[in-house]
Amino acid sequence: MLKQLAGLLLIGAAVIAGAHAAPPATPERELKIGFVPGPYIDEFKLGVQPELQKKGYKIRYYEFSTGLEANSAVFKGDIDANVMQHSVFLASYNERNKTDLVGIVQVPTPPMGLYSRKHKDLNNLKKGFTVAVPNDPVNLQRALWILQRLGWIRIRENKPVDVTELDVVENKVGLKLVLLENAQGPRALDDADFAAVQGNFAIFAKLKLSEAFILEDMKPPYINVVAVKKTRQDETYARDIAQAYRSDYFQKAIRSDRFYDGFTLPDYFSSKDQDDKNLKLGKN
Repeated sequence: MLKQLAGLLLIGAAVIAGAHAAPPATPERELKIGFVPGPYIDEFKLGVQPELQKKGYKIRYYEFSTGLEANSAVFKGDIDANVMQHSVFLASYNERNKTDLVGIVQVPTPPMGLYSRKHKDLNNLKKGFTVAVPNDPVNLQRALWILQRLGWIRIRENKPVDVTELDVVENKVGLKLVLLENAQGPRALDDADFAAVQGNFAIFAKLKLSEAFILEDMKPPYINVVAVKKTRQDETYARDIAQAYRSDYFQKAIRSDRFYDGFTLPDYFSSKDQDDKNLKLGKN
């Protein structure tokens, strides 16, 4: 009888101890995220990584020279996601490469702008001055829209994505377009009179948005997104990344850092924040 009672006491003690034991730790999941030169890796580290770490993720960062490399890495499964492109570029990439990448959440994005190291204003420009522009059709179109807003050129209306320099139907000031790989825009400022530089490459080259003569009127399709494979968009990690970007923590981190003044903000930021921080920093 005493032995039975002692056994019951031991079992009871074990049950009580188990009830107060700490739950097993959540296994750490490694996330591989890719970036190209620009501000998006800093955005991620500032406001997204802390939220994901709370859920047990360990982040590994991969930096690529071009967006083509970053997209290929996602499609092949070498990385889980990338942050570096807008939806129009992504759709064009998918069409050309027969891939199935999708955007899962928009991110704060610096707009394309027109910069110069040779000119202080836009007056008294001599015929034949040069403007460096991206050579890929999607971003070339954005650059041409900027030049059209200045009244320098007129481009063909209702043109599909495959825009070329031949779609300039009127050149009112006699400028010469110099087509370069997108990332070369900042370097072109040493030679060209002007350069239309995509926002992430401008930031990486230490160009301030406030130094641009004009910033593009950025619309939602040109706000950058986090891209994943379509077959993985409903996986937990993809939902967790999107949730981290939409979190109050991320939004407060961006609002409180003046570095992001002038960035176009996704619609999950409040309208007041969008008014305060969108395209109001150009010189004109």
